[in-house]
Amino acid sequence: MNNSASVWHRLAAAPHHAMFLAGALQGVFTLLWWVLDLMGRHDIAGAPLEWSIAPIWAHAFLMIYGFFSFFILGFLFTTFPSWMNGEKIQPRHFVTSCLLMVAGVTLFYLGLATEKLIATAGVAALLAGFSIAIYALLRVLLKAKDKDRRHANAASAALISGWLGIAAYLLWLLTENSLMLDFSRNAGIWFFLLPVVMTVSHRMIPFFSSRVLEDYVLVRPYWILWLMLTFSAAHGILQLWKNAFPYLWLFDLPLAACAVYLSFTWGLLRSFRVHLLAVLHIAFAWLGLSMLLYGTQSLVFFMSGGELLVFGLAPLHALAIGYFANMVLGMASRVTLGHSGNALVLDKFTRLLFIGFQIAVLLRIFPDLLPDAFGTATMTLYLLAGLSWLICFTLWAVRYAPLYWRPRIDGKPD
Repeated sequence: MNNSASVWHRLAAAPHHAMFLAGALQGVFTLLWWVLDLMGRHDIAGAPLEWSIAPIWAHAFLMIYGFFSFFILGFLFTTFPSWMNGEKIQPRHFVTSCLLMVAGVTLFYLGLATEKLIATAGVAALLAGFSIAIYALLRVLLKAKDKDRRHANAASAALISGWLGIAAYLLWLLTENSLMLDFSRNAGIWFFLLPVVMTVSHRMIPFFSSRVLEDYVLVRPYWILWLMLTFSAAHGILQLWKNAFPYLWLFDLPLAACAVYLSFTWGLLRSFRVHLLAVLHIAFAWLGLSMLLYGTQSLVFFMSGGELLVFGLAPLHALAIGYFANMVLGMASRVTLGHSGNALVLDKFTRLLFIGFQIAVLLRIFPDLLPDAFGTATMTLYLLAGLSWLICFTLWAVRYAPLYWRPRIDGKPD
């Protein structure tokens, strides 16, 4: 078997290989594009670059649907069958899904630089790939042998919401209806990303903790998961309802309380004994902090009669970079190491990258938390945050991406 055939065989050998590889590359590309755009807009690298779609909306789409989606689907392709003792995802499904999504993202970038119509075709291709992924996962769900499908049901509902979000973005490109854009952005965060990542966290963090911490009592109450999912959906619905910002705290602060409770119940402090586990616990701790920021901001706005908005986009980036991105790093690292035959140990290099991720979060949120303190340096810190995230994620991709096309080091099949 020649090298190219061997690589292709390896990428098709397990559901997460191609998806994680595409996600790693897309993470680098979307961060590189965003950093270049920031440099252009703030006169750091010549004149502002021109795009067929407003950069802020292109950035939102690429991050929500064109970056995190690859890792989420790759992870669920791997774990869905094991959650319910179901049949494995067929290669024809996960390979076709990945190829369509990669083609979609590629066309989207090309369309950004040229014609909006090409970007629209890219979104349509991504939607087609996402559709195949949902079909494959629902097929496993409906045929599963185990009766306990609670996590799978929650994840499936979130994925369907993500599909609706991509479809809404496509409609916005076709019709320029701002309601479609609002729905796509809010559905992507509050109906798709947050619910699916919380569901995976609820399923996997206590399970992984029980495997490596002595005398660990596995606590995984479902009632609190349903509450958190409800609070997330309520936030998204209020976001779509104009003038509802002052009331978001009614759901954000309880969600923050639930997350903080689970952090300590699941053993946040004990997790530092095992670095690979600690990454997941620290990522989850960002959920509580981000929702506390969201809730406090809304409450202050409510109590001040709508005259004071305190935190800007800090809560959003604490959630997106702090929780979503860190959880992707932790889960993807663990799955990649385990399925490549490597020891489940976070090496020093990856630990340093993880610290870099935390620095990126802080660089991005501090200027919004303390705007008077940073003043004209705010834009510089935004750029440094983007550069820090880009450098760390690129180094992570260089370290882990080759494991997706190389044979397992222990010689075992996937």
